[in-house]
Amino acid sequence: MASKPARPRSPHLFSGPLQIHYRWSPAMLASILHRVTGDGMATVGAILLVWWLAAIAAGGEAYAAFTGVFTNAAGHLNPLGWVIGVGLTWSLFQHMMSGIRHLVLDTGAAFELKTNRLLAILTFVCSTLLTIAFWLYLGIK
Repeated sequence: MASKPARPRSPHLFSGPLQIHYRWSPAMLASILHRVTGDGMATVGAILLVWWLAAIAAGGEAYAAFTGVFTNAAGHLNPLGWVIGVGLTWSLFQHMMSGIRHLVLDTGAAFELKTNRLLAILTFVCSTLLTIAFWLYLGIK
């Protein structure tokens, strides 16, 4: 009876010269955040939409209670309102910028490491700048 041939082991199962060490890169972070922002917007957005619609359907008192969670007595956003509002806005812009990056990658372009890294960094820069511009625009109006 022949013994089983030695099969190669995954480089992750032992430490040694073949051990693969991953370092975080902007491209990895952009890819992960693309999924997280999409799921987060879908989950939080759906919960807020259903809550908002239920508050409208329930009448003025329920709607006032809904808006009271996110605003103060003067009608301005409270800290929770700012966190949710800015968080959802940044998520939208980050997801959009990352989607544009993926669209460029789907064309077969920007697979060079430096270009890929630059595009990943630009997703963070652009999403942050767009979020700031959006909230400054709302503050002016």
